[in-house]
Amino acid sequence: MSALEKSMHLGRLPSRPPLPGSGGSQSGAKMRMGPGRKRDFSPVPWSQYFESMEDVEVENETGKDTFRVYKSGSEGPVLLLLHGGGHSALSWAVFTAAIISRVQCRIVALDLRSHVLGYMCTLCRLVTYVYMCHAGALHPPTRHLALGETKVKNPEDLSAETMAKDVGNVVEAMYGDLPPPIMLIGHSMGGAIAVHTASSNLVPSLLGLCMIDVVEGTAMDALNSMQNFLRGRPKTFKSLENAIEWSVKSGQIRNLESARVSMVGQVKQCEGITSPEGSKSIVEGIIEEEEEDEEGSESISKRKKEDDMETKKDHPYTWRIELAKTEKYWDGWFRGLSNLFLSCPIPKLLLLAGVDRLDKDLTIGQMQGKFQMQVLPQCGHAVHEDAPDKVAEAVATFLIRHRFAEPIGGFQCVFPGC
Repeated sequence: MSALEKSMHLGRLPSRPPLPGSGGSQSGAKMRMGPGRKRDFSPVPWSQYFESMEDVEVENETGKDTFRVYKSGSEGPVLLLLHGGGHSALSWAVFTAAIISRVQCRIVALDLRSHVLGYMCTLCRLVTYVYMCHAGALHPPTRHLALGETKVKNPEDLSAETMAKDVGNVVEAMYGDLPPPIMLIGHSMGGAIAVHTASSNLVPSLLGLCMIDVVEGTAMDALNSMQNFLRGRPKTFKSLENAIEWSVKSGQIRNLESARVSMVGQVKQCEGITSPEGSKSIVEGIIEEEEEDEEGSESISKRKKEDDMETKKDHPYTWRIELAKTEKYWDGWFRGLSNLFLSCPIPKLLLLAGVDRLDKDLTIGQMQGKFQMQVLPQCGHAVHEDAPDKVAEAVATFLIRHRFAEPIGGFQCVFPGC
């Protein structure tokens, strides 16, 4: 009997996941647990945080590409969210729930090329469906799981120019010639792509720009040690729960709530692994064959035991994108980024995990008041995941201060004159 079957048989279903805005959010680096209680590393579906999912088809010189987006909100400016390298749009899940409770806005979180959520194994679909049923959301599992994927003609092309064009193409495909006011918000690599998109005037209705924990000088210095960091990561995980646990305990994502939804977008099941459903169907076929033909029962019994072992075997997961192979694009993402950011003639916001990340150009620009900056200490590199409430508050304050959005829920801007 599998662990899932035992869980279902004994009625030990996972606890109901916290709903956005329910007060159950765990935005800190650690959860406070009672004596004897274990931390829950089970995955949480995207539908707990986003209202809908859509595949946007765009046309370009090489044909048609399809991009996965997650959406929330119906009024106000569009916040177009671009994730960091190796991450997915799901990294914005908890932030989305936090920001739409503070200001009137619409969220569009985009899965960039080669950063897709793709196929999830049968066991994962079943686990999540049971999870959703237990939570009271009795809908078909395909509505809650991202079973499709971003599909592009040339997934290996991760140049800043190409990805910036992707962003512009998605905006055009979604809104046509009259797009609503849009603010680009990007983390790490996504922040660099946001700047390249803005500086190339690929979003005609752009009203604001936000970079999260990406600075040219710091990024260029870090590239020298990036390969060593990537080699130090585990290459595979025995389960999604194991991947989520590693992400939290290693400090990659310090917020367990965010890790439970976003790590699903960072890993995939290894190729060549047989799904539990496939193994089970083989076993059932063998049982039927044994009933019909008693001759050779010893051989059949041996096959059945081998298939049973295959079913119980660990199903390892690996990283969805091999970041080490994108090295040739790193320089193009970050070189000249500070001056590009400063030259964009729109209100700008820079959120950092530490003031030591500032380079010379941005330090001078900040002293000259060319952009608004806020440091969020006690966060790792994934600032918007580690402290989604604080990032949402900073972005909401920026929007209200510039009269881009209206506050809701009694949210108060902390800047004078808002």
